[in-house]
Amino acid sequence: MDEKLREKFKKVAEAVRTIMVEPDVELLVCFEGVEKDEGCDKDLVPGYKPPYPYVKVVYRTGDGDVYEKKIDIGPELWDKSVEDIKKFVEFEIEQFMEEIDSVEYGGE
Repeated sequence: MDEKLREKFKKVAEAVRTIMVEPDVELLVCFEGVEKDEGCDKDLVPGYKPPYPYVKVVYRTGDGDVYEKKIDIGPELWDKSVEDIKKFVEFEIEQFMEEIDSVEYGGE
């Protein structure tokens, strides 16, 4: 990843951290070589390095179930603005929460 892209992902990390989510939802910024939250490597096969920066969404239900989704930010998004990448991540989080609602509550 070149320096210009690294700087962009620093801004993307800041933008992702401003996304409003439910208290039961945790967002982990997993941008190798840029910014990486604790917990990004959890559940990864030792020695495996994800091919793209990603945001890990972790949702814990009241009864202890844990759902996770990895939102890859692939090269097709790298030319987009920071705001557009943030919107993409927000959309993916909304989709993930809708999937959980349909599993947990039968899709109200």
